[in-house]
Amino acid sequence: MNRPFRTLVSAVVLALCAFAALPMAAQEGPLENTPPTGVTSDEIIKHFAAQEKLFKEARDHYTFRQDIKVQTRDGDTVTGEYHEVFDVLYDDKGHRIENVVFAPQSSLEQGGLSLDQGDVQDFRNRLPFVLTTEEVPEYNILYVGQQSEDQLHCYVFDIAPKQIVGKKRYFQGRIWVDDHDFQIVKTYGQAVPEIRDTKKKGKEEHLYPKFTTWRQQVDNRYWFPTYTRADDTLHFNTGDIHIREIVKYEDYKRFGSNVRILYEGKEVPKGDQKDQKPSQNPDQEPAPNQPPEEKKPDAAPNPQPPQK
Repeated sequence: MNRPFRTLVSAVVLALCAFAALPMAAQEGPLENTPPTGVTSDEIIKHFAAQEKLFKEARDHYTFRQDIKVQTRDGDTVTGEYHEVFDVLYDDKGHRIENVVFAPQSSLEQGGLSLDQGDVQDFRNRLPFVLTTEEVPEYNILYVGQQSEDQLHCYVFDIAPKQIVGKKRYFQGRIWVDDHDFQIVKTYGQAVPEIRDTKKKGKEEHLYPKFTTWRQQVDNRYWFPTYTRADDTLHFNTGDIHIREIVKYEDYKRFGSNVRILYEGKEVPKGDQKDQKPSQNPDQEPAPNQPPEEKKPDAAPNPQPPQK
């Protein structure tokens, strides 16, 4: 997010220690600083990275609905809101298509914010964070212990990018890896880099909230993201802004194609979506109003508000 009507300055990368104190979820047990038994931390990383690669490939063959709501708040009062609902679909060649079904005019600028290109990337790629075998070398990954998440027992790792390359965006924070399936079931952290006006010259700042993403098991195999929540205060030079984000990923379905999805060497059958299993029980946000009937995609406004 950025304050509108300002200009850009160089990036500031947060250190790993910024995530030393992490909030506890309702069904989260104490963090035990004990080494894993029967497996090394490097082996765990290798296992979950391989599973993440399978997960990433499989998710590209599922349709789903994504519901994004971003609010600026003053106490309990909503001062600005951005809301977009779209269906993620794929054509017969596997190309991703987004069909916008609900996108009223954003009022975020009334709350002092506007969305930037980094926010758009985060909604699509950073909030449903994936760490594959190819991406592991880009990160410092530190094993910090074991912890229960609802009925799951997890290995816990802190991660941060080794360096920022070009305009690429990264994730920095903490991940929870199920000790049975070796898949990431929860993430907490922040998209980086941020851009701050450290010299206070009135230039544009781009700050991003810390968020938690929970996953659910789909088709009894893949842990797909289903719920992201952020409730944070962004500290701009011009003043603090309280922001809340809720992102939901719903109705995962394998789409019809001749592409075969493999899991542990076997083809995955098209599953019944009733088999989804919740991994966590996060604090629930009151259910939003049901979006209206589907609108034509070209009727939706540009998701980025105008800036000077």
